[in-house]
Amino acid sequence: MTIIESTVEVSKPINEVYTFLSNMNNHQQLMPDNIYNWESTEDVARFTIQNMAKLAIKISERVENKELTAIPSEKAPFDIELKWTVTDNGNGTTTAKHIISADLNMMMKMLASGPLQTLVDHQTEKLKEILG
Repeated sequence: MTIIESTVEVSKPINEVYTFLSNMNNHQQLMPDNIYNWESTEDVARFTIQNMAKLAIKISERVENKELTAIPSEKAPFDIELKWTVTDNGNGTTTAKHIISADLNMMMKMLASGPLQTLVDHQTEKLKEILG
């Protein structure tokens, strides 16, 4: 299993960060420019990654003010889990960590690791930008 993660501190209380992340409609704001054909509801998002694949993910688990887990809702090119964890820093700020776990063979690992790391870094930075 390949684990790719990125962490950011957001200047908002944990409940605001969790509420934002728990709605898949908000995740479009976190996506880079190479994501298009975005469709979402509160629980499901469908999108295309330019030159790669179409993905449909759904929130499979919510632990209020702790973590959110999303998994493919349709057949994906490989097994993947996307998880956000949020931690209260006790001073009105929240640490958010985005973790992607993907079952990649060696070839896919070489091709996908860089783009996936870029994706999680972009998403955590956008989260900080949007929520302050």
